[in-house]
Amino acid sequence: MMLGTSGPIDQLTVMLVVGGATLLISLLLVFAFAGGSDHSSSSRRRLTEISQGQKTTGKTKARETARRSQETSGIKIIDLLLKKLIPNPDLLRSRLEKTGRKISIAQYSSIAVVLALIVTVLTHLLYDVSLFLAIPTGLFCGLFFPHVIVGFLGKRRINKFMKTFPEAIELLCRGLRAGLPISEAIVTVGNDAPDPVGKEFRGVADAMRVGQSIEQGLWDVASRIDLPDFKFLIIAISIQRETGGNLAETLAGLANTLRKRRQIKLKIKAMSSEARASAWIIGSLPFIMFVLLWFANDAYVGTLIEDPRGAYMIGAGLTMIGTGCAVMAKMVRFEI
Repeated sequence: MMLGTSGPIDQLTVMLVVGGATLLISLLLVFAFAGGSDHSSSSRRRLTEISQGQKTTGKTKARETARRSQETSGIKIIDLLLKKLIPNPDLLRSRLEKTGRKISIAQYSSIAVVLALIVTVLTHLLYDVSLFLAIPTGLFCGLFFPHVIVGFLGKRRINKFMKTFPEAIELLCRGLRAGLPISEAIVTVGNDAPDPVGKEFRGVADAMRVGQSIEQGLWDVASRIDLPDFKFLIIAISIQRETGGNLAETLAGLANTLRKRRQIKLKIKAMSSEARASAWIIGSLPFIMFVLLWFANDAYVGTLIEDPRGAYMIGAGLTMIGTGCAVMAKMVRFEI
């Protein structure tokens, strides 16, 4: 009896150990590569305090209410479930807006639910995994992969924004030096700058045409972009409008600072390229050798999977690989 029941127990142990190790590695990689911004918490806190000083008007609140009402699915039961299940809808809405795509919370939740159901069914039917393990696997995939994809799209759009943002500031400076008011200079940047910078400045110009102030329109963009450099631009414009001064020179200095910071980041990336290439090679070698040995002699590798001691070795190896990748990723990230 003991021999007859040891097989399923050993297989369950293998699944739990390997699955737990894979989950741990995934979380480590997410925290290492998809962490916060490169700026210190103190500077972000000061910028947040300044941004909160900009009070929203009644028209702005009405527009926000109308925008949020358009993001609902139209079905009261689904909307009620979304409000109950999503702990912080404002944070999720902000992450979706950073992608630059019109993705509502209802659409995002629907994609996550459908993905979870598909993974659960495929895992249970194709791989003959029990529902005790298939359901957590489906929930993990439904929550993890949409979150990572949205974060990747938002980060890619922000990086693209930062590449052309210094040139947009210089275009704004040239318009001011030519005698244009700040509102007309913003319209010029929106028409001439490439997207996504041009798209965001065109949104500010459209907001000014309907009676919104320049500062409020720029703060609305800052809530989607979430870059301290863009908030510095808003603060400089606000101070100049209140106290006066040469705004063109201030913005020129800001553009020069942003360009130097970008050069330093590229230099750091070039200097750490060897370490990152070594990390990729060393981290991928165990998996490559495992696949090659599997094709060469599957019975030899199968012992590592079938034996419970091999499962613990696999879990320990994956954990150490994930820890090493996370440490190396943190070593090449600097605050500038």
